[in-house]
Amino acid sequence: MLYAIIAEDRSGTLEQRLSARPAHLARLQALQAEGRLFVAGPCPAVDSPDPGPAGFSGSLIIAEFPSLADAQAWAEVDPYVAAGVYERVTVKPFKKALPA
Repeated sequence: MLYAIIAEDRSGTLEQRLSARPAHLARLQALQAEGRLFVAGPCPAVDSPDPGPAGFSGSLIIAEFPSLADAQAWAEVDPYVAAGVYERVTVKPFKKALPA
């Protein structure tokens, strides 16, 4: 089943985010290689694809996991969590409706 991992950044953590980014991307690339990644990306803190020093307000990942518990366990060990970037992480089941 698909799960949405919705993460919100702590204010002022752009440097930590940039430092942890390679490890964060490696985990996402592993999901992609397994055919389990639906979509992933950051949420710019301002209305721009390149937010510059404004940074990001969080991230969205939608990926396939065997269970909600597995998705939560995966999210809990994200490098952004370890680096203190994420203030809050919510994991919810996700059902794709459109496009069909």
